[in-house]
Amino acid sequence: MALVRMGVLALLWGSTFLWIKLALDGLSPAQVTFTRCALGSVVLLGMCLSARRGLPRDRATWGHVVVAAFFCNALPFALFSVGEQTVDSGVAGVLNATTPLWSLLIGVVIGTERRLHPARLGGLLLGFAGTLLIFAPWGRAGLVSWGAAAMLGAAASYAVAFAYMGRHLVGKGTATIALSASQLLAATGLSALALPLGGLAPVHPGPAALSAVLVLGIFATGVTFHLTYRLIADEGATNASTVGYLLPVVSVALGAIVLHENVGLRTVAGMAVVLVGVGMTRRPARPRAHAEIAAAPAIEPAGRQ
Repeated sequence: MALVRMGVLALLWGSTFLWIKLALDGLSPAQVTFTRCALGSVVLLGMCLSARRGLPRDRATWGHVVVAAFFCNALPFALFSVGEQTVDSGVAGVLNATTPLWSLLIGVVIGTERRLHPARLGGLLLGFAGTLLIFAPWGRAGLVSWGAAAMLGAAASYAVAFAYMGRHLVGKGTATIALSASQLLAATGLSALALPLGGLAPVHPGPAALSAVLVLGIFATGVTFHLTYRLIADEGATNASTVGYLLPVVSVALGAIVLHENVGLRTVAGMAVVLVGVGMTRRPARPRAHAEIAAAPAIEPAGRQ
């Protein structure tokens, strides 16, 4: 099931850049961030109600939820919205694909990846190399810019959040659907605090921008975020972050199938390298790292959210 969730997550998450770009035609970055968090939280609260799962009640859990909401939602969502005003999708894809490398570095620092298998390390590096091959950023403008720096900061923020969620929230007795719902609810509150900074101006979004922000909030934020939580619970932060390498593959494939875009030999080769790299990272985590998150599946019996 984890591989299925990873595939669905890649499909949904891989379209995020498109929806953000379209939404920015009628909304400011602060408005896009707030709206996607609010819509995503409504979706997940509905899923909680359907599954009869209550939100956390203790202050300690909510404290961790707020920290995770800042690094996994409010901050990176804002940085991606700001960055996409000036950075093209190719460069954005490359910078977003650095998340697994940041996760690896953080895992080494905090001790969860202290004995990283050479094959997994090689897979992480190979996946990033394949992403570079797909987008060839050396032939694109905008790699060194404030927008690119914002994207890189967002990727690093995701990595920090994944590690924090894996250590302080997953496997602590609260169902992942409740955690994801409460975290997006907290992110909605945090992003609302940023609305005075360019988010209170009147808006007149057209049909395309309105549709884009709806899809972004409901599917690319709400559904995607719950799948992300489940993947972290099942496989740990570093393995979960490797889905970032599949995003450029998905975007290129959808462009070729839906928009009939030309896919050259370099792109095909890059996609193959990415898939090989992701396959290499699928080696089981060492026992100690796995034990930290192994309790999560036991919290939610099969067939429940």
